[in-house]
Amino acid sequence: MKEANLIVVTVNNAGFEYDIHSLVKAFYPACDVKVAVEKTEESSGYGLPDLNIVFEKEAVLLSVSCGEGQTASFAANKVEISEDMPRPEVKNRLKQLIYATLSKHTGKQLPWGTLTGIRPTKIPMLLLEEGAKDEDILAYMADKYYTGEEKSRLALDIAKREKKLLETLHYENGYSLYIGIPFCPTTCLYCSFTSYPIVSWKKRVGEYLGALEKEIDFVAQQYGDKVLDTIYIGGGTPTTLEPAELERLLLKLRNTLDLSHLKEFTVEAGRADSITAEKLKVLKENGVSRISVNPQTMKQETLDFIGRKHTVEQVKEAFLLARQAGFTNINMDLILGLPKEEAADVRNTIEQVIALDPDSLTVHSLAIKRASRLSQWIEENGIDTLHNTDETMQITMDGAERMGMVPYYLYRQKNMSGNFENVGYAREGKFGIYNILIMEEKQTIVALGAGSITKRVFADGRIERCDNVKDVALYIEKIDEMIERKRRLL
Repeated sequence: MKEANLIVVTVNNAGFEYDIHSLVKAFYPACDVKVAVEKTEESSGYGLPDLNIVFEKEAVLLSVSCGEGQTASFAANKVEISEDMPRPEVKNRLKQLIYATLSKHTGKQLPWGTLTGIRPTKIPMLLLEEGAKDEDILAYMADKYYTGEEKSRLALDIAKREKKLLETLHYENGYSLYIGIPFCPTTCLYCSFTSYPIVSWKKRVGEYLGALEKEIDFVAQQYGDKVLDTIYIGGGTPTTLEPAELERLLLKLRNTLDLSHLKEFTVEAGRADSITAEKLKVLKENGVSRISVNPQTMKQETLDFIGRKHTVEQVKEAFLLARQAGFTNINMDLILGLPKEEAADVRNTIEQVIALDPDSLTVHSLAIKRASRLSQWIEENGIDTLHNTDETMQITMDGAERMGMVPYYLYRQKNMSGNFENVGYAREGKFGIYNILIMEEKQTIVALGAGSITKRVFADGRIERCDNVKDVALYIEKIDEMIERKRRLL
């Protein structure tokens, strides 16, 4: 039985399903994509193509069938491979084949070409470290990944800034610390992060902080001889904690760890309805150097719709309170592609942000998470209600430039609106160091709290991970087990 929005891809060789799915989905964002390794009776919906990929000894073949079995033949329906060819090269040629075929079939060109991973800046970064010249890097990205010149230059410019900043950090004898506070005032429509309504957990916040304190003690014991470069407290919304609870956590950090080499201490204040002058005072007095005040949009109707229970005016008031508290490094987050928002709404938002004059701006392309309520809403209303375009991306880029900012980090996610990217802009000296570290994976990040993931980076570049359980009650109950997991990794 055919589904109207289903595209079926059959392949005779397992191992590349994720890459096939991601690239086909980029061409058909409104469709479900099913990749079947075994033969299947299912076929794509009416008017949509069936794709059949066949791995042979010396080639990969791709055929596209449309409608009632009519096969469309394209020149780019075959690529050569060999038995001794490394797997990454086979994968790359497969993706080139899919891209060339679907680009011709749909008339589309994707801004990032065949790239579906979340860290496109890693490619120019590696080439820069090998001493490659700019023009060679741009040519490499165009030839190998079919990346457009604009996106290639963006990735290269960011990689250069990242490389310069990362050279000041301690890789082998250093680490960064992430602390997760999984509580929020409410859950936003688009959110799939592990978060819990603070109103339901107020009586157990003390227990949660107690578990965090045990993890902090472990870090002091395990990494006492290493340099702590950055701390990032995220969530959730850390400022859902009361002032005394924030002070308890921050004092524990100050009294337990050596913060004398700290280059950056970030706390996501995030939601305007969680920010007060008293909380900001606690953050400032305890050494926090960078905060975020995140409106996502300055259109009140959208804020109401996505479940952020604060007003545009509250965002402005919270930002000004942070300035009055003495914060000189304030970030603001925006999301492009929110339901029913048009270019005019984005332009209005960026003008209001410019009037506030933050020190950095993070522009997110809406990512549609299956676990979010937004996913269900899109199923009912259609993906055409989301408008993230070259124009809206350009509006935010131009706005950042007017504020004297440059792009300094970039990452991508699955199912991003418009198949674009998330970009961090900042003024010189205001770059979010932790943001770069989490993307480039150059330094060990020890992560504390429910749902957090510790990543150890070894001297040979190898990366191993261990995670804490997501459920808050289970995290509190099994904190000793969480610590033992870290002990084995670190």
